[in-house]
Amino acid sequence: MSETIQRVPAVEGWFTVPAPGSGDLPHLIGARCTGCQTYIFPPRESGCPNPACSVDELAAVPLSRRGRVWSYTENRYAPPPPFKAPEPYVPYALVAVELEAEGLIVLGQGSRHILAADLTVGMEMELDIDVLYREDDTEYLIYTWVPAAPSGHAEGEQAE
Repeated sequence: MSETIQRVPAVEGWFTVPAPGSGDLPHLIGARCTGCQTYIFPPRESGCPNPACSVDELAAVPLSRRGRVWSYTENRYAPPPPFKAPEPYVPYALVAVELEAEGLIVLGQGSRHILAADLTVGMEMELDIDVLYREDDTEYLIYTWVPAAPSGHAEGEQAE
């Protein structure tokens, strides 16, 4: 009998998790002000951050999957609880990516085994998802940034 692994976001509502084999790609879920069109991440239901805007209504929107490195650093120690880090802990890059269409800067982990030495400001990145940790029959997922291949496919991703 094969074990069924459930895959769920570690933080609900921040990104999509495509069904295995669907061909769909993950997307960040943001919000956009219905008045001034300001983009927001992480998503929320109200409260435009633009001080010049008096509209309080925000709409959920998918955000760009691609962008460019705006800044980066390296996390060399395991964050304290309630964050759950995999054992053994492996250092990773923390990457601020300016989204291609929205111009919004989104902070996230680099993909596994990507360190600061592997990154440069302006480098093109693409959204991916990875397992943060496993508990019993559940994988808790996070969004990550992976260097984008020149062809438009993420590194290691095959063109169809």
